Amino acid sequence: MVRAQEEEPKPCRNAGRFYFKAMEAFYVYILYSKSLDKFYIGQTSSVESRLQFHNDVKRNKIWTKRGIPWEIKTFIKFPSRSEAISAETFIKKQRSRKTIQSIIDNGWRDIHDRI
Repeated sequence: MVRAQEEEPKPCRNAGRFYFKAMEAFYVYILYSKSLDKFYIGQTSSVESRLQFHNDVKRNKIWTKRGIPWEIKTFIKFPSRSEAISAETFIKKQRSRKTIQSIIDNGWRDIHDRI
C-alpha cells in the first residue's frame, strides 16, 4: 500500500513566458525488517535508491545493515524537505509501533488530522 500526497506543478513566469517548474519531491519512508522485527523511518528525495542503500551489504555502514533485507511498507510524498523532516521527526518521537502501523494501514492524513 502506497500513500502519497500529490502536488501540481506551479506555473512560473520567465521573460513574459509561462512554464511549469518541475518540483522536486521529498519522501518519508517506512521500512520493515522481518529478521529484526523492526521498522525504520527515514526521509529522502529518492525512495528507491535509499531502499537499495539500506539493503546493500557493502555500502551500508549504519545500524540498518543488521536488518537486511528491508522492505518498503509505505512512503509519503511532501513538497519540501523541511516538511518531510518534520513528519519524520514526529513519527520517530512517537516511538510507537501502533502509530507506525496506523500510518501504513491508513495513511499519513489519518495521523496528521489528529494532531
